[in-house]
Amino acid sequence: MKRIKTFIENMSLTQQLVSLVLISIFLFGFFLLSYIFTNINNIAQNQMFSLIHRSQNAVIENFYNFYPEETLFSNSDPTIVHYVIYTDDSQDIMTNSATQIGIDLFSEFTSKIGTQTTETSDNITVLSQPNVAYTTTKIGNDVWIVSFMVTNTMNQFKSALINEVVNIILIMVGLIFLFLMAWVGYLIHSLKQIELYINTYKKGESVELVINRHDEIGELATAIVTMNKELKRQEELKEEMIHNISHDLKTPIATIKSYGESIKDGIYPYDTLEASVDVIIEHASRLEKKVHSLLLLNRMEYLIQDAKPGKTDMKSVVEKAIRSVKVLKPEIKLITELTSCSYLGQEEPWRVVVENLLDNALRYAKTQVEIRLTKDELSVYNDGIRIPEDRMEQLFKPYERGSGGQFGLGLSIVHRVITAYGYKIRIHNEDNGVTFIISLENRMKETEYLN
Repeated sequence: MKRIKTFIENMSLTQQLVSLVLISIFLFGFFLLSYIFTNINNIAQNQMFSLIHRSQNAVIENFYNFYPEETLFSNSDPTIVHYVIYTDDSQDIMTNSATQIGIDLFSEFTSKIGTQTTETSDNITVLSQPNVAYTTTKIGNDVWIVSFMVTNTMNQFKSALINEVVNIILIMVGLIFLFLMAWVGYLIHSLKQIELYINTYKKGESVELVINRHDEIGELATAIVTMNKELKRQEELKEEMIHNISHDLKTPIATIKSYGESIKDGIYPYDTLEASVDVIIEHASRLEKKVHSLLLLNRMEYLIQDAKPGKTDMKSVVEKAIRSVKVLKPEIKLITELTSCSYLGQEEPWRVVVENLLDNALRYAKTQVEIRLTKDELSVYNDGIRIPEDRMEQLFKPYERGSGGQFGLGLSIVHRVITAYGYKIRIHNEDNGVTFIISLENRMKETEYLN
C-alpha cells in the first residue's frame, strides 16, 4: 500500500488525471458489458418468444375468420413454423413449412397437446435436441396449433444485439474520453499558467496572471496574485522601514561618536562634562530602544512557543505597565477600571502587549487614556485622532506605521502575541478617540491551551 501511495505521489497531475479517466472508462465499460452479457440470453429469449406469440396470434385470427389453407399463414412471420393439427379421426395437418415435421418432433408436440386443458397457453418449451422453441394452443374442438422457431435464430439475434451494443459502448467511451481529455487539458493549462506566473515573479520580472475561472483554481489564482501584491507591498514597506531605521540610527550614533571624541579631546560640547555625558546617555537610550523593538518582534515568537502553558494575573500586569509608561507623558490623565482576572499565557509577553498599547495610546492622546480590564476583554482608549477604516487591519502588520508612529513594530508584536494565545484584537473608532479591544476568540482555546 505504501508503494502504491509513493508511486501515485511521484506521478504528475496530468498523469494522475489521465489514469483516473482511463480507469473510470474501463470500469464503466466492464460493468456495462458484464451486465449486458449476463442478461443477453433473457433479452434474446424474450424477443424470440414475443415473435412466436405474435405470429401464432395472426394465424389463430385467420383460422377464426375461416381463411382457406392457402392464406391461413399469410400474416405470420416467415421465420416461424406453424402446424395446425386436427386430433380427431382425420388427423389432418396444415403447415406453412415446405417440409413435414419429423416423427420425433411430432411425438413431442402431440404429447404436449395431450396435456393441454386451456384454450390458450403462453407456455413456450425449448427442446435441446433439436434446438427448437415452441408453444401449443388449442384453437377449437380437437384443433391445436403448434408454432416453433429454431433457436439458431435466437443466436443470430444475440450476435447482432451484442455487436450493436459494443459499437454503441465504443462510441460512448470514445466521446467521454475525448471530453474528459479536453477537460484535463483545460485544467492543466490553468495550473501551468499559475506555475509560469510564480516562476516569472520569483525572478523579479513583471508578469500578470489572468485566469477567467470561478472554481477552486480561479480562487487559488486570485489568492496567489493577492499574496504577491501583499508581499511586494510588504517588501516596499520593509525597505522604507530599513531606510528610516538607518536614518534614525545614524543620528544617535553620530552624536555619541562626536560627543565622545570631543570629551576625549577635553572639549565639552554641551557646556559641562555632566551635561555632555547626559546627551550621550540620552542618545544611547534611544538607540537601545530602537534595537530592542527590532529584536523583540522576532524574540516574542520563540518566547511564546517555549513558554509552559498557564495563566497570568492581568491586573498585576496592567498595573506594572502603567507604572512603567505613565512617566512618559505625565500631563496625560490615566483612568483605570481593573478587575482581578487571569488570561491565558505568560506574564512577560502580556506585559509587552499592554506596554505597547499604552505607549501607542499616550502617543496620540490629547488629554486622557482609559484602561478597562474584565475577565472577557481588555480595552485601551485614547481621545486622539480617529483611524481611517481602511487602515485598521493594516496597522497590525509588520512595518506599518501610523501618522505619528516610530517603527511600525509595536502593534505587530501585540497581534503576534494575542493570536498565539487564542485572543483577537479589534479597533473601534469612538466619537472622540479610538479604543483598542482585546478579547478571547474562542472559549475552547482555553481548554486546548491548558491541556
